[in-house]
Order: sequence, then structure tokens, then C-alpha cells
Amino acid sequence: MNKYTAKTFSLEVIAILIALLFLVPFYFVIVNSLKSFSEILIDAAALPQQLLFSNYAQVWEILNFPKAFVNSLIITVFSNIGIVVISSMAAWKMVRTPGKLSKLLFIFFVAAMVIPFQTVMIPLVKLGGMLGIMNSIPGIIIMYFGFGVPLSLFLYHGFVKTVPVEVEESATIDGCSQFGVFWRIVFPLLKPITVTVVILNTLWIWNDYLLPLLVLQDASLRTIPLATSSFFAQYTKQWDMGLAALVMGITPIVVFFLFLQKHIIKGIAAGSIK
Repeated sequence: MNKYTAKTFSLEVIAILIALLFLVPFYFVIVNSLKSFSEILIDAAALPQQLLFSNYAQVWEILNFPKAFVNSLIITVFSNIGIVVISSMAAWKMVRTPGKLSKLLFIFFVAAMVIPFQTVMIPLVKLGGMLGIMNSIPGIIIMYFGFGVPLSLFLYHGFVKTVPVEVEESATIDGCSQFGVFWRIVFPLLKPITVTVVILNTLWIWNDYLLPLLVLQDASLRTIPLATSSFFAQYTKQWDMGLAALVMGITPIVVFFLFLQKHIIKGIAAGSIK
């Protein structure tokens, strides 16, 4: 039986302090979203004298929040579907057909992960304009495919190696096609890493600001982060409205993350180590 030592106690205290430190930004955002603008300027750390839930009602109307929410949801869901389909099938094919070409392609995708987005912004906008996919939701979804596949393929590549080849061979002998082998046999076994890929990409795409800013010029196509930024312009700062918008924007993704967080470590460990 393990003894409860002073070292264990000190580690627990440190862990609690670190957790509280991470909660400080949430405290400031939530508390100040319920204050008036003048009250925020007086003391941002104090609790609100009166809870102004009207801030949320105004944000709902000013930003047309339901529309922004639907835009973010559509982009996130369909981007995830495309990234999962492309990266999982590509990783499986690379692992099951080893050779110089597969290794070269894998290195190419891994190298793509270290290229800063800022270095490709201008060429991306020019290419998007030439292809006619700027200022459209399908266009930005296609771009997310390109940016999301490298990391997802890397994670899938490691996980596919753990899937026994004998299972696929048995299905092939029974008359299953290559397409059927992957979707009926292999893909269900990739559930842990698929959940991890979906979580990581959802957190990234839902909170992304820069790519929607470049691609979506039409106000009716704005995502939640893009709509929220209107409260933090160069010459004006509506902190009460802006913080309320932040709370409304992060609430769905926080709930999503907390619901599926147990799969993250397991999936990443399996995909990157094995």
C-alpha cells in the first residue's frame, strides 16, 4: 500500500496551484462579461455589483450570433470530415505499401507541419482568388483540408502500424475489396486516434481567426472569432460586449473538450510513439 508522503502532498499542492493559475483568465473573462464597461475600467478583478446578463442579449442581436454559430459549426464539421477521410486513408496506404515513394510522401507531410502559416498567406490568397474559392465557406473548408491533413496523417500513420495485417488479409481472402477492408475493418479500429484528431482539429478550427479573416470578407459568412473581433477594433474597445461574446463562443468548445478529453492522451500516445 502506498504511503501518503510529504512529497506527494507537495506535488498535489503544486498541481492545484497550477490548475488555479490556468483558471485565472477564465475568471476575468466570465466575471467581466457580466459588468458594465465603466465597472470594468474601475476594477477588473472585482466581482460585479450587479449581474448584467443583458450583455449577452445585446451580443446575440448585434453579432447575429446564431448565424455566426452556424457558420463556425458548418466549417468545423465538414473540415473535420474531410481531414479524417483524407489523412486516415493516406496514412493506411503509406503504411501498407512501404517504399521510397511512401517514405518521401510521409517526410513531405511531416515537413509541412513546421512551415509557419504567415509565410504562405499571400500566395494562398492569390491562389484562392485564381481558383474562385475566396469569400466562400466551401473554399475555406478546402483550405483547412490542406492545413489539417499533415498533423492528422502523422498521428494516423503511427496508429495504423498497430493494426494487425492478418485482420486485413483475412477480409481480403473472404472477398472484401480494398475499399471495404479499410472502411469495414481498419477504420473502426482507428477510433481512439480518430477521436483525438477530431478534438485537436475542432479546437483549432473553431478558434481560428486569421484564415477566416483572410478568406471570408462577407459579413454573413463570419465565424464566431471573426464576429467577436468587431468589439476590439483599433480605436474602440467594448470590453463588456466583447467578453460576453468570448464566453458565448468558447462555451460550446469547452463542453466538447471536457466531454472527450479522456481520449486525447491515449490517442496521441498511441499515434506518436508506436
